[in-house]
Amino acid sequence: MSKKLEGKVAVVTGGSRDLGRAVSVKLAREGAKVCVNYRGSEEDALETLRLIKGEGGEAIIVKGDMTKAEDVKNLFEKTKEAFGPVVHVLVNVVGGIMGRKAVTEQDEDWYNLLMDVNFKSVWLCTREAVPAMTEGGAIVNFSSQAARDGGGPGASLYATSKAAVLCYTRAMAKELGPAGIRVNAVTPGMINTSFHDKFTKPAARENLHASAPLRREGEASEVADLVCFLACDESSYITGTGIDINGGVLFS
Repeated sequence: MSKKLEGKVAVVTGGSRDLGRAVSVKLAREGAKVCVNYRGSEEDALETLRLIKGEGGEAIIVKGDMTKAEDVKNLFEKTKEAFGPVVHVLVNVVGGIMGRKAVTEQDEDWYNLLMDVNFKSVWLCTREAVPAMTEGGAIVNFSSQAARDGGGPGASLYATSKAAVLCYTRAMAKELGPAGIRVNAVTPGMINTSFHDKFTKPAARENLHASAPLRREGEASEVADLVCFLACDESSYITGTGIDINGGVLFS
């Protein structure tokens, strides 16, 4: 059976751990040559690389802050040096809630941090990727359930920045569609990752287990499966969408 992304080149920002790692490994498993971006832990990135190579996949790791234009440019230069001039898939995983603050506790630095990490990174990477893409290219952005419902306490700027990602996804779908490039987003809810270990109270997770239609959190591998679908030709007539993956907690 042929692999879904055989011969394709994929860039995954924030690809070294949690959701990003699951995406990187999944795309490589389906035949893509993957550039795994990371900003912090080289150890995490090397572990992701080990997992990919352990399954016979091909990948490189590139350190860089995706809120910095020069780092974004370097990421794509390294990708082209390793795998050739064409980038077929971009997955913008980079993002985070960073913390919880009420509006009266927020300052301009906090605003800039949240908007830069969650939205500017998507804009910069898309701008750099598009010239390297050809017909059949795919961009998959990470938004959040928070973009649908406004987020939890203290997450107003996180939710707003992730809503910007949804809007930008639709705008780019219109702009890039005539060139044969599709742009979609995933909007995860409660997924079992270190993100929720750090920023979600145990009581909220227990409540979800009791009330969600599927009675559980999602797994990173399930999100990666959805991303792979949006990145490959199986979704060739889907663009401009934000697909919920939240176990039925929220319908949109």
